[in-house]
Amino acid sequence: MPFFSHMDTVGELIERNYRLRPDAGAVTFEGKTQTFRALTERAFQLANAFHAMGLRRQDRVAVLAQNSPQYVEVYAACEIAGFITVTINYRLAPGEMAFILKDASPSVLVFDPDYAEVVAKLSADLPGMQCIMIGAAGTGAFLSYEALLQGKPAVPPPIASRPDDIAYLIYTSGTTGRPKGTMLGQAAMAQSAVAHAWEKEHRESDRVLAVMPLYHVGAKYTQNSTHAAGAELVLHRSYNIEKVAADLQTYKISSAHLAPIMVQDLLNLPNLKDYDHSALRLINYASGPMSVALLEKAIATYGPLFMQHYGMTESGGTTALLAHDHVVTGPPEAVRRLASAGRASPGTRIKVVRSEGSECDVEEAGEVLMLSRMNMSGYWNNHAATLAAIDEDGWLHTGDIGYMDAAGYLFISDRKKDMIISGGENIYPREVEEAIYRHEAVAEAAVIGVPDPRWGEAVKAFVVLKAGAMVSEGDLIEHCRAHIASYKKPKQVVFVAALPRLANHKIDKKELRKEDWGGLQRSVN
Repeated sequence: MPFFSHMDTVGELIERNYRLRPDAGAVTFEGKTQTFRALTERAFQLANAFHAMGLRRQDRVAVLAQNSPQYVEVYAACEIAGFITVTINYRLAPGEMAFILKDASPSVLVFDPDYAEVVAKLSADLPGMQCIMIGAAGTGAFLSYEALLQGKPAVPPPIASRPDDIAYLIYTSGTTGRPKGTMLGQAAMAQSAVAHAWEKEHRESDRVLAVMPLYHVGAKYTQNSTHAAGAELVLHRSYNIEKVAADLQTYKISSAHLAPIMVQDLLNLPNLKDYDHSALRLINYASGPMSVALLEKAIATYGPLFMQHYGMTESGGTTALLAHDHVVTGPPEAVRRLASAGRASPGTRIKVVRSEGSECDVEEAGEVLMLSRMNMSGYWNNHAATLAAIDEDGWLHTGDIGYMDAAGYLFISDRKKDMIISGGENIYPREVEEAIYRHEAVAEAAVIGVPDPRWGEAVKAFVVLKAGAMVSEGDLIEHCRAHIASYKKPKQVVFVAALPRLANHKIDKKELRKEDWGGLQRSVN
């Protein structure tokens, strides 16, 4: 019998494990295992510490850290007490972090010592934010995480989360160059945890490997679904393919969440045959589609144990291409579905619509819409964006263009939005263009995503310089690094005399994309 059951809040999920599996392993990290008892009691202590500092329901707690048990504890404390966890991508430029902190206005920032220097600068503009450094010792104005827990009661805090509370505030890249805070609710995330655990057939005996960063919704879904089943999470601080290969063997990992690029790296290891990965029964790949050629190679190596999830930060409900759907040889209609994103997950409805809103016929392309109680509640401090994303009937507009076959399998062919997915990270051209425009030599800029054999997609910029101005490709790329995260910077800059225009004078990005995407079956990777 599966361990998971219906829950109204993620806090209930934590306390259920505390009651029923207190001495089972919850999180294994760098060779040490934390039980569900230890995790929950430290989360109780942290929640009580936050409450003593003056935090109340729906106050925000920001986290700037790489993966660690403390990251999971912060999440758990907030999930139990009804605080909102605000995750910050540590790869962002300081200016990008500053925007998120000002927009979310957290009462507390918990951070790794690695980021003490940037936190010191950021906190100067946010005098009401209390800063807590992970570790046993604080420095200067920073409180110590371990000292904060000392003496706090390891019992439930005086406040508790409610189903209609916001659980997480996760920022995504924005079409206007400004990130948007996606509000993910307690009830929605509890239901998502159970749905994902059921879909992955998780059980108490599982050990699930998580290497994605916990600031990313994909990693959080992995943790939640693992713990919904009462299973053990083997957590890596950061991604290292040699460590992944070793720990798959050492811990007899039964399930792993990997991006397509990670699967590719695993298959390319020269000593892969030296490892025993026979305990694996599921590799869940997400954060972008996998090419059919790579899937065929992966299945030839590991067998039919692959599963794809397609979704977005805004959608706790997704589609899934299950292991039995990964047909390499067989009827043409079944083999064809290897290139699909699968069918709607439990609790999610999918439809494809024309521009005026009517539903498309089978095999007819249109925008993909999702309806689910697991979808986001909206965007933080951005009502206009919320109204644009969620219609009056609750359907979430994904911005992806796709079509469905007669059996309900969804195929993604293009993006209505300009978003680029590179190495599993979302990048909007607008934010890259804004960084390029900050250079005094630039008159005009247009950014697109192009196919990349390793990253799926890469950022390519077309730039028109001001009359008489000069700047090299390398200098312009380095300029971007000062304003946006390094992974967002262009990999290539093409200098042109003029950008192609449509009749309404907008830049014709379809024309710019022709050279790199022409002849390919789909316009996304």
